[in-house]
Amino acid sequence: MLRIVPTLDIDVLKITIKTLQISTEQVRNSMKQLYTHNYGLVILAAGNSSRMGQPKQLIKYHNKSFLQHAVDEANMATNNKTMVVTGANRDLLEVELRQLPVHVIYNEQWETGIASSISSGIAGLYKIFPYLYGIIICVCDQPFVSSPLLNKLIEQYKQGHKGIVASHYHDTLGVPVLFGKKYFDALLALKGDEDIQTLLNEYTDDIEQIEFEQGNIDINTMQDYEALLNSNKDVA
Repeated sequence: MLRIVPTLDIDVLKITIKTLQISTEQVRNSMKQLYTHNYGLVILAAGNSSRMGQPKQLIKYHNKSFLQHAVDEANMATNNKTMVVTGANRDLLEVELRQLPVHVIYNEQWETGIASSISSGIAGLYKIFPYLYGIIICVCDQPFVSSPLLNKLIEQYKQGHKGIVASHYHDTLGVPVLFGKKYFDALLALKGDEDIQTLLNEYTDDIEQIEFEQGNIDINTMQDYEALLNSNKDVA
């Protein structure tokens, strides 16, 4: 049976190839941007607030709970790539979280130590967003954490050459801390009461820092909370 092969229009073929090349380059650039400019954040909120006597995550400051404040600031910095880890007082916290655009994971092993909450948050967030280039670890009892501060961590990481960017306050390094992707496995491997300080102590040569003057203010007791409210009145 005779088959007629259509004549190729060379000019059309060239245009098609060029279009495909442009499309391929656009896809490559989009994928590059997808993989190198995305950061997430894990908020550790599983503790039982034993020294406070009530869930400190839900205490109000400036008409928001500490938890809502942390979520709002995190979402502004990461474009809603935020995971909250709950544990103790799960039901109360998740009532609050239902109203917020945030991902939530329950750490049923929260009593074994903070390491289980860190690994739960990292694993949960990375499952949803497997293209993340870095993850910030944050707590919700630092009332002066802000999206500009979190953005500084991200920008420092992008511009620098280190795998970790930590907040510096009162001669110490601490949360919020951004860990590059190469540290995800180390975060998942933490056990018991090991926390991010374990990694900060181990990888001292791979850390950059940003200043966070009010980072030492965290709320663990009613006295801390009252002092925060009183300081706010003094400023007003």
